[in-house]
Amino acid sequence: MIRLAPLLLLAAVSGTSPALAQDSSRDLCANRPGRGSPPCILDVGRFQVETSLVDFTHDKQPGSVVDTSLFADLAFRLGISKTSELQLAWSPYVGVKTRDLSGVSRVSGYSDVTLAYRQSLANPDGSGFSIAVQPYVSAPVGRKGIGAGAWQGGLAVPISIALPSGFALGLTPQAAVVRNQAHDGAHLNWTGVIGVSHPIGPYSLGAELYANRDDDPAGGTTRATFDLFTAWTPPWAPDTQFDVGLNAGLNRQTPDYEAYLGIARRF
Repeated sequence: MIRLAPLLLLAAVSGTSPALAQDSSRDLCANRPGRGSPPCILDVGRFQVETSLVDFTHDKQPGSVVDTSLFADLAFRLGISKTSELQLAWSPYVGVKTRDLSGVSRVSGYSDVTLAYRQSLANPDGSGFSIAVQPYVSAPVGRKGIGAGAWQGGLAVPISIALPSGFALGLTPQAAVVRNQAHDGAHLNWTGVIGVSHPIGPYSLGAELYANRDDDPAGGTTRATFDLFTAWTPPWAPDTQFDVGLNAGLNRQTPDYEAYLGIARRF
């Protein structure tokens, strides 16, 4: 079923009527790079694929070191109206290597599948003051040790605000219900992202502050990072974006760093 999901989305696009599949009137707007979500919506009938080609996270804690690698982390987006779109996200390969006093252990496999719906409330092209709501749900289909092992879901509210001199402010508050570490219920998980970006020709430079609070009954954790990223849209390929980013941990409960390289392509 997992391997069929991307094919079903592609089939939906290929089956879109000519009246819906139209030339884009909006600039390319990808969910990546960065941790925040943009409020922009794809044009009706347009399909977009976004992937983190390589994503590596290093987390050194007292008594252990955990390295997590993702390859071809995928997100699919489909514009279904002038103000709404559907999204599907899935990682075909996640590898986790843990080194501690007991030795070295490894686990790898595919992740859970996340389905999302984004509804614009103002300026679906992302211009000026733009805001959207994005409910989402994750299906527990990932391999044991990789997936959550239970249904999870939440709501994000992407916001962007145009600032003077070409700067843009991005905000993404988010609340989710996630599985307890002890597998005996669920709890709340809170996330906030605030970022600033600025275009320089075909490039876009950005910086973010990310904070996450997980209220697990076994012990709450707070993670925070300072993130830097850049994206490049070649002038001869306005439907393609390349990006690179680095997230640096700001406290002991946060992984030391995460580095990634990705691409987005609109069809």
